[in-house]
Parts: sequence; structure tokens; C-alpha cells
Amino acid sequence: MAEEKTSIWNQYSEKEKQELEELNKGYREFLSNCKTERESVTEAVRQAEAAGYRNLADIVKSGETLAAGDKVYAVNMKKAVVMFNIGEEPLEQGMNILGAHIDTCRLDVKQNPLYEDGGLAYLDTHYYGGIKKYQWVTLPLALHGVVAKKDGRVIDICIGEAEEDPVFCVTDLLIHLSQEQMKKNAAKVIEGENLDILVGNYPLKKEDKESVKDGVLKLIKDKYDIDEEDFQSAELALVPAGKARELGFDRSMILAYGQDDRVCSYTSLVAMLATGHMKRTACCLLVDKEEIGSVGATGMQSHFFENAVAEVLNACGAYTDLTLRRTLANCKMLSSDVSSAYDALYASAYDKKNVSYLGRGMVFNKFTGARGKSGSNDANAEYLAELRRIMDGNDVHYQLAELGKVDLGGGGTIAYIMSLYGMQVIDSGVGVMSMHAPWEVTSKVDVYEARKAYTAFLNEA
Repeated sequence: MAEEKTSIWNQYSEKEKQELEELNKGYREFLSNCKTERESVTEAVRQAEAAGYRNLADIVKSGETLAAGDKVYAVNMKKAVVMFNIGEEPLEQGMNILGAHIDTCRLDVKQNPLYEDGGLAYLDTHYYGGIKKYQWVTLPLALHGVVAKKDGRVIDICIGEAEEDPVFCVTDLLIHLSQEQMKKNAAKVIEGENLDILVGNYPLKKEDKESVKDGVLKLIKDKYDIDEEDFQSAELALVPAGKARELGFDRSMILAYGQDDRVCSYTSLVAMLATGHMKRTACCLLVDKEEIGSVGATGMQSHFFENAVAEVLNACGAYTDLTLRRTLANCKMLSSDVSSAYDALYASAYDKKNVSYLGRGMVFNKFTGARGKSGSNDANAEYLAELRRIMDGNDVHYQLAELGKVDLGGGGTIAYIMSLYGMQVIDSGVGVMSMHAPWEVTSKVDVYEARKAYTAFLNEA
């Protein structure tokens, strides 16, 4: 459909509304159960294997060949995953790619974190991604992650999500003593070094120094076989505790942690796993580290994706360096990440003519970046016209938007990295309110339309 100017709730048939609710139910379950990139990859692989996808590493090891109709996936260090549904056309003619990220803003536990002060035990943290630090105090937090032991064992940790679990929190200064604190600007009200997690108050022995810390260590040793030195080889994160919930009297929205960018990664995954026999190869890429610049071995700037494509080409009997380059250059991609949705309480931050609105469909951002489009991939007009044709032809409701007023806005996706291959790529996704806050808001309508858009793109681009 042409760009929407009003809510599209009332344009749906009863069947479409039922499909919408089913999709959003699955989405809420994904949000509730997958709060780290490792958890997201585990769930994506589980669903992929149930849909008939095989591990590319097994194909490579056995020397098997791939042909049209084969479905494979590859995992990068348990934090990123890519899936391919091999089409009839030679890979050299390119693929249709859905890309999104599965890392989210959080509080990471430091490598030497546990200490005691004033009869209280704390975990020292280092925040990850761009956050308003004051939003993370006095919230119930859950501990997710892994602890790797020297003997090779990796212990999964998830504390704070079950009804019977304890939770954790960052404390704040009481209002009665906060006169000086309240004079600080928002960036300084809570300092990064004060985002420490309260984890204990029960002393192991009467009057012993650091007895509360010792009590915590005994508990985690008894239950998880974790010693204090094991924190040195751990990846533990504090995230908001609790399940994704329907929001509003009308249940029209979703309130949850980590919707940036799991709203795009989940809908991309659903669309990918629903693909059948393809003319053009379909690909879904879910990566890590976007919130800190897509760096590192599991971020988009690594060669994981390029290497996986090379292995697929080789298994298809078509690998050469030139063929790999042509394959990547001929791809078309939706680089999906969330966009800023209009909030009437902060209207001055937006250009109302060029902002996304909740309930009006998925979003295309021709460009992102900051101020003078710095750091942006700016999609070609011809590619945008092709996408409009595909969306209109499949009754997809969509919007065109920017991330805020020109001198206020800033952001982007992995699009600028993928564009280095010379492929056609555009920023797209779903509008979100309270982006990067512990709890973010989306519209069920936009989740549904994003899935429709990704399905149409994979089949017709």
C-alpha cells in the first residue's frame, strides 16, 4: 500500500487480525526467552532445524554438495547466525538478504566484579550500548549469560526470570538527600561507575570481614560450581527481569526489553523460515555488536558472512574469488533496525512529516546517519522505487521516515557495512518508542506489517 497517513488497524479482516495476534504472541515469547545474543542464536537454530535447515559446518566436513532447495545455517561463536535457502538461479546473480542485529543495551558484569562495602555485596558492571544511565536504577534485573571454566565446561546462567527466583537492582539516592544530585544534568545524575548491582546482605559468619561477599561466593559455588576467579572468563549481563507484555487497555502495543532490534530479527526469522522453493537464494543474517559499532569477531565488520557465502558457493561447486565478489555485489538487502516512532510528549524532537508513527506499518529510512547524513548508507532512488512496487503489490503498509529532526537525529544499521560490497541496501524496520530504554514500545500492527514486508521482499526482489 502507499505510505500510510493513519492507523491501519481497522483495515484488517478478521482473519488478518487473528494472524496478527498469533505472530505477536510468538514475538512476545521470543522477547521473554531470548534476552542475550547467545539465547537468540540458540532459539533461531532450534527453529531453523525444525524447518529443515542443516548446519553448514556438517556439509563442509562431509564434502556434500548443495543444490536448489537445500537449506543451511552457520553460527559464529554462538552470537551470530546466517541462514540460506538455495534458489534455482546461480548464486552469482545475487541473493535477497534480510539483516538485523540481536545484541541489546544492558549492564555487563566486569571481570573482577564482586566486592563488599557497608555490609552489602555488589557486582561491578560496565554498561553496553547507548543508554540513559538513570533509567537503569531501582529496576528488578535478571542475570543472564555464561561462565566458562578452565576445564572446558560452560555453565549457563539465568537468574531472575522464574517466579521463585531472586532479582537484582541498582540502588538510587533517596530523595531526602538528593539536593546536590538533582542539580546534575541527566548524563551525570547516575555515573557509569555507580551502576553496580546489589546482590547480597547475609553474612556468612558473624563479624568477619567481607563475610557478605563470602556468603555470596559460597552460594554460587554450592549451586553452580563457580569460583570467584571464574568471573574472569564469564560473559554475564544484567537485563530487565520479566516477560514481554501487551500494552494499553486495547492491547494494541507491546512493552518489552530488547525490542531494538529483536522486533526486526524475529520477524526476519519468521519470514525466512516460511520460504519455500526459491527462484533466487534467500538469506537471513542475525549479527552481534551493532550497538557498539558492529566491531569484533561477531559483529558485521567481521568476515563471518563473507566466509559463509564462500563456503556455500564452494558446496555448490561455484567458488572463485571473482564469483564471490559478483555474488555479494548482486545482492539486494533490507538492513533492518528500529526507527524512532513519534511520541507526542516529545513532539519538538521530530519532523512530523518525516517520522514514523506507531500503527502505520513498517518503516523505510532512505538514509540515517547524523546531522549531514554522516555515517549513513543513502539508498538509491531506483532501489526504493523497486521496493515500493513490491510492497504495494503485496498490500504491505509502510512508511518513509527519518530518525528525528536534522540536527538532533542520529543512528544507523549495518547497511553501510554491507554497501561496501556494492549491493543494493536500505535501512528499514519498525518504529519504536522509548528506544534504548529498559522497556521499549512497539505496535502489533507494525510487527505484522514488517513480517509481511520481509516475506514479500524475499520472494520478489
